[in-house]
Amino acid sequence: MFAKVIIIVLLIAVVATLLTSVVFLVRDPSSKRRTLTALKIRVALSITLLAFVILSYLMGWIHPHGVIPTP
Repeated sequence: MFAKVIIIVLLIAVVATLLTSVVFLVRDPSSKRRTLTALKIRVALSITLLAFVILSYLMGWIHPHGVIPTP
């Protein structure tokens, strides 16, 4: 259960940093580098999320399930 909560929190953080970088891109002057920093944070969060999902699967905390049920 805690793995799913961590995954959801990381997904929300990725979306939040993406929206933050869009705001910085639109509103900041070109001399600022906050857009680049926000995008770097988003990439780092995405890599962390991917690594955590793989680790959770390998540790047995999460299990895949098919879309089509098997008979």
